[in-house]
Parts: sequence; C-alpha cells; structure tokens
Amino acid sequence: MKVMLGLTLTAALSAAALAADQPDWAYPVTPPPGQLDNTVQKSVPGSSQQYTQAQIDDPFNPPDWFPNEHPAMPQIVAHGGPKPAGRACAQCHLPTGDGHPESASLAGLPANYIIRQMNAFKRGERNNPRAGVMIAMAQVLSDDDIKAAADYFSKLKPTAGYNTVKETDTVPKSFVGAGGMRFASDGNETEPTGTRIIVLPKDETEAKLRDPHSGFIDNVPEGAITRGHTLATTGDNGKTVPCGVCHGPDLRGMGEVPPITGRTATYMYRQLNDIKSGTRVGIAVALMKPVVANLSDSDLIALAAFLESRNP
Repeated sequence: MKVMLGLTLTAALSAAALAADQPDWAYPVTPPPGQLDNTVQKSVPGSSQQYTQAQIDDPFNPPDWFPNEHPAMPQIVAHGGPKPAGRACAQCHLPTGDGHPESASLAGLPANYIIRQMNAFKRGERNNPRAGVMIAMAQVLSDDDIKAAADYFSKLKPTAGYNTVKETDTVPKSFVGAGGMRFASDGNETEPTGTRIIVLPKDETEAKLRDPHSGFIDNVPEGAITRGHTLATTGDNGKTVPCGVCHGPDLRGMGEVPPITGRTATYMYRQLNDIKSGTRVGIAVALMKPVVANLSDSDLIALAAFLESRNP
C-alpha cells in the first residue's frame, strides 16, 4: 500500500510539474460544455454559404465559407477519417491552413515535414497531453490520408495579416470559451500582460463562426520583438544559436527544415517549450535541444513574437 501511495504521489507531482510547463494561455484548453443551436442559419461577410452553429462546430463537417478561394479539399481535410478520432483537418486548421490559436498554421509547410510530424505523434515522440486530439488522430489515419492532407496544406500560402502581433503591457481580462478560443470578458477590465502571449480575435463573432477572413491579435509584452530579434539573429553571445543556421538566412526554411516566419506566436512558443520540457523528442528535435536549453520563458516568448512579426 505504501508503494502504491508513493507511486500515486509521484505521478501526481509529475502531472503537476508538466501542467506548470504548459500555461493555459499557450496550450489548448477544453471549452465549457454547451448546447449548440442547430436551427438558426448563420453567415459571414462575403460568403453565400449558411450553417447553424452545430454545423460550424461539427468536427467531421466543418464549414467551408469560401470554397472558391482554395483548391479542392481531400476527404481527410474536409470530412475526416475513421470516427471518432479521425476528425476533419479543416475543423482546427481551416480550409486555408491558417489555423486557430488552439492549433497550428499548416499553410506552406513542406509536405514531408507534415508527414514526419504525424508519424512523430503516432510514435509518441510528440506526447504532450494537450495534443491529445492530434495523438488520437495519428493512430487512426492511414498513410494515404496523411499524405493527402500534407500535400494539400503544403500548396497553400499563409494569409498575410491573418495574425497580428502587438506589443502591450496591458490586455483585456479574458476567458476560454467556444472552440477553446480566448475572448475578452464583459466590461473594460484589464490586467498586465506579464510573461504571457494573450491571443484575442479581431472579431469575436466571426471567430466563433470560424470565418477564415477574420484573424487574431497576439498580444505580447513590450520589448519582446526587439529581444527576440537579438536572440534569433545573434544568439545573444552564446545563449542560443541564431535561427538562420538551420532555417535559412530569411528563416523561410531549407528543404524539409520548416519555415518559421509568420507562424503564430503561441504556436512557436508551444514548439520551443515542448522541446525544452521534453514532450517533443526525436532525431531532428535533438538538434534543437541545445538551442532552447538556456532560454527562459521570457526568451521563448520573445523569439515567438519576433518570428511572428516577420512576413511569412
């Protein structure tokens, strides 16, 4: 019994330590339950499509507000694979590939890189519990499904201006709501930005409708972009390694090494933090371990802010 209690306590402490490494402002948070309306038809500016909120939040039939603005989506992107784990890629990453704060921008990533990441999820090399949806999907999707999705997203271009990074010492008080997104609380209350990245939609209504024409503002601490520029371009006297060594002089990637400019700040922070904390591993990731080993949380936020501020 003492051994059992000891193991239970150890597991609890490990879970607490892991949670501390995964701040809610950066990682997906399960939204509160709610009854979705399946009667009222909704629309977004410039689109002739109509969907109910229940349809908008359907993980196997997500909305395609502007079908003429992107190539034909393969089945796995538009409607998913084996249920219940094989959700449609477009639900979180959108038909445009620009994604939402709780996911990633896949537009323009090398196809082979996307395939490698799905295999990493499948092998347990990306084992962050907050990525449970992706881990579950990787277990059920076929190689053909993964390749089809990777080929589709690799041919897209990130939408300029979809996400905007903004330096500020004060942000609106906020909460996690529909779709796991963060929204400003009622009233005009504010709080310090602190050592965080607070992502809020440019238009709350359009965000809830998953309108790909309406993006987000990534609020970061004052001075973060300049600090990130120093780290990314010089390594700050050996504290880290300049990003251009591997990701190219313009940080737009080389071969299967991914581009890192224009990606959302929370996404970039999550990747750097996962590598540092050990929830993202593998041969290629091992090359990044010494890059992040000496970086503080403020440094990771600064790097992420600078990378987002660069044109994709």
